[in-house]
Amino acid sequence: MRKAFEIGGAAIQPGSRRTVDIPVSVLSDHTPVTMSAHVIHGRRSGPIVFITAGIHGDEVIGAEIVRRLLAIRTLDSLKGTLITIPIVNAFGFLNQSRYLPDRRDLNRCFPGSARGSLAARLAHLLMHEVVERCDLGIDLHSAAIHRTNLPQVRVAAGDRESIRLAKVFGAPVVLQSSERDGSLRAAAQASGVRVLLYEAGEGLRFDELAVRAGVAGILRVLHDLGMITSRGVPKARGRSMLLKTSRWVRAPGGGLLRVYRDTGDVVSAGEVLAVVSDPFGEREREVIASADGIVVGRAVMPIVNEGDALFHIAQTPSNEVAENTVQTIRSDLEGDPIFDEDEII
Repeated sequence: MRKAFEIGGAAIQPGSRRTVDIPVSVLSDHTPVTMSAHVIHGRRSGPIVFITAGIHGDEVIGAEIVRRLLAIRTLDSLKGTLITIPIVNAFGFLNQSRYLPDRRDLNRCFPGSARGSLAARLAHLLMHEVVERCDLGIDLHSAAIHRTNLPQVRVAAGDRESIRLAKVFGAPVVLQSSERDGSLRAAAQASGVRVLLYEAGEGLRFDELAVRAGVAGILRVLHDLGMITSRGVPKARGRSMLLKTSRWVRAPGGGLLRVYRDTGDVVSAGEVLAVVSDPFGEREREVIASADGIVVGRAVMPIVNEGDALFHIAQTPSNEVAENTVQTIRSDLEGDPIFDEDEII
């Protein structure tokens, strides 16, 4: 018999699951704030994995991914331990804001400090109570407000195991990106814990395809780690594209944006992606693709200023392969019967 898993002063017995409220702080009006974690502690030993969402309070899609994940019955026979935190930054979530009350970005404050700012203390709490005890993490994000992202997993270049797991996840794109100082991914890596960073959808919005891709990807990774059986795990017919370089195409001037291309579209260098015009239509400026590639993110706000980031394009080895990959993965997600169950949708 395994030992109980202790977190936040609570003990979760083997073969059980429980939501634990870990105290974070008290607001100025004496309202307590907690970081709530749902822990599934299997009867049999196995890896310890964490799933976090809502580090940025306005990126709400991760909470829906966690909600649907926890409704899937195959987790009842889990090996090892799964820790899910659908809302890390409760302050930002309640205020529909990326930041904490002190205007700090939590994902620039790791590993944090027990005696630092509010953001530093929350970062330290997450690292100490959760991250440092795990073998792997999956951190769920969306694009910032007024932008949207194609489902993608970001990993550090040269980390073969992270790249392998990202491909197992099965999002259309695996994008190599450097770890930012102060991010959860960088702090976890320094502690010897790999983290897959999932980016999909738009801030303050749910996107059905992005949610499905997130749920399916997590299930595939848990199965690859031997934590769950293959029952109910969506099979991926398409293979993720490993892309190494990307760049933003920016607004040539301020005005009103008319978009011709969307996330997942494959574009060619010199192609017109959008037009920016003044409110009278007297002057129009074309937004031109600077290279061949796939649109992995774009602005959704029609009002832009000169220099605003409009289209995030990742270069692909073959536009034909890119188009086939996105179409195949979308078909898988739209047609998989696991997402038709009433308790999930």
